[in-house]
This record gives sequence, structure tokens and C-alpha cells, in this order.
Amino acid sequence: MSGDLQNIDVEGLRRHYRTMWRIRALEQMALKGFDEKLVLGAIHPSIGQEAVAAGVITCLDRDDLLLSTHRGHGHTLAKGASSAAMMRELLGREGGNCGGKGGSMHIADFAIGMLGANGVVAANIVIAAGAAHAIKLRGESRVVVCFFGDGAINRGPFLEGLNWAAVFKLPVLFVCEDNGYAATTRTATMTAGGGPSVRARALGVAAEEVDGNDVLAVADVTRRLLRDVRDGAGPRFLHAHTWRTTGHTGADQATYRSQTEVEAFRDADPLKRAHEALLVAGVAPADLDADRAAAEQEMLRAYDGAKLAAFPPADIAFTDVQDVGSPLQGAY
Repeated sequence: MSGDLQNIDVEGLRRHYRTMWRIRALEQMALKGFDEKLVLGAIHPSIGQEAVAAGVITCLDRDDLLLSTHRGHGHTLAKGASSAAMMRELLGREGGNCGGKGGSMHIADFAIGMLGANGVVAANIVIAAGAAHAIKLRGESRVVVCFFGDGAINRGPFLEGLNWAAVFKLPVLFVCEDNGYAATTRTATMTAGGGPSVRARALGVAAEEVDGNDVLAVADVTRRLLRDVRDGAGPRFLHAHTWRTTGHTGADQATYRSQTEVEAFRDADPLKRAHEALLVAGVAPADLDADRAAAEQEMLRAYDGAKLAAFPPADIAFTDVQDVGSPLQGAY
């Protein structure tokens, strides 16, 4: 954990700790639903990466906008989405964020500024640039945060989106959650050059790297970068080094990783690090146990409620499909 553990913001870290446990408990319950064949299709857990979601999103205002990835449950929950609605969405039931029609990789919740997860790697980067351009054209003060993985930097929208944002000095923070693997392949083996931060700087986007398993460090760097973005300095780039405990999907056993690597992560686990720091700061173990239990009970209630919810009727399949509208003229 960054900084002097005797002088940390204990209540702030405790809030992060609760958020991270809520994310982990949601993911664990989602995996239970996947194993019980109640969550259909692929599911991409973010267990082990909770500090990035918690640390970044705590710095956002309610009306700031968020773009996520196929691994987006944690981002959505941290932004303020209802756990009950999220679980219904994962199970494809009525009352889900998208009426049960989006599922794991396409959760959106416009009420909290969550413009959507995305099953296409890197596609959300250009959407984020578009949203940020709209904000600038309207003269609004809010910002956009766009999460993506390290594998996304090898796809065209990464270049397009960052270039677009840099040319027009758009109010967007790009956050690369670098867990070292693009799906099942170690990213370093197929990425030329210096990686995410170097590529961002080459496009004129100021970039910083951070230990993505240290929630206080993530929040500190994010707060500083967002201050620049809100002041009109243009886009910024946060490269967070982290690690996912699970495989790429719920069905992936991650046999491509060595046991040595898996064991090494146990000491870097963001929840373990936050737990230890809070104990040093004087928080009682029973209180931390209560935080974990509250998160697990919340997600169990959400899961049980989702199982009892009805499936959406077939006649709404073609609702919410846009077939009208035209582009804004004079955008430049």
C-alpha cells in the first residue's frame, strides 16, 4: 500500500475496501450462476483487478461518463449500478439494467453515466472519444473515463481514439487495465515497442503508470490526471498494472500460467493489501469481517432475487432499437 500507513485516510481506504469486496462478491456469485448454467454465454470476471475500478471511479462525479469492456461488472457496480439489477441482467431477467437483453458483456446504465460494456476489444475507445467530443461541443464540464485491457492497444481503435482525443483536446481519461494477458496469450510476446504508456505519449497524450493493486495509489494518480482533464488540458492516460485471479472467462482454467505466477499474486491481491493496511491503521478485524460479510450477503440476495425474476416477454425483443436520427451538422 502506498504512502505512510500511519497517516492514511482510514475511512477512505475503508470505503475502497467495501467497494472492492462488493465487486469481488458480485463476480463470485456471477461465476456461481455460470456454473449453474443460469448465466449463459461467456462471462469475464475481474477478480484481482478490483483496485483499478474502485480507485478510478471514486474520483468521478455522478454525471461523468463511463465506457467499459467485456470485463466490466466491477466498473458498472462501482459507478453506482444496482447489484440487484446487475444480477438480473446477468441472468437475462426482467428488471435488469437492460431489461435482461444485454447480459454480461453489454450492461449499460445511462442513469449513472455508464454508456455500456463492449464485447468488441477496443471498440469502446472510439465511442469514448465520441462522447467526449459531444461534451466539448456542448460546453459541459463533465469527463469521460474509458477502461480497456492491454490487448486493446494492438487494435486499430486504440490509435484512432487516442489520436482523435489528442487532436481535439477532448475531456477523456483512458485507463489501461494491464493484467499481462490478452485473453490467453501473454501480451508482451505480441506487443512491439514499449507498450501502452509509450504508445500514448507518442500520440501526445500524457501518461502515467501505477501499481493497479494499490487502491490508494490508483485513486491518487487518477485524481491528479482528472484535474488536468477537467481543466481543459486534453486527454490523459493511466496505465495500471494488475492481475486477474481467474482465467479469461468463467470456463478458462488458465493452465497457461505457472503455479509460481499464481502464488506470487496472493501477496499482491488488492483486498489482502487493503486489509493488512487497515489492520495496521487500527481497524478491528471483526469490522473488516463485517464489511466482507455485508458484501457477500448483498450479492447472495441479488442472486436469489434474480433467480426468481421472470424472463422478459418475447414481444419486447425489437424495442430499444434505434431507427431514427441523423448526425449533428457542423461538428467541426
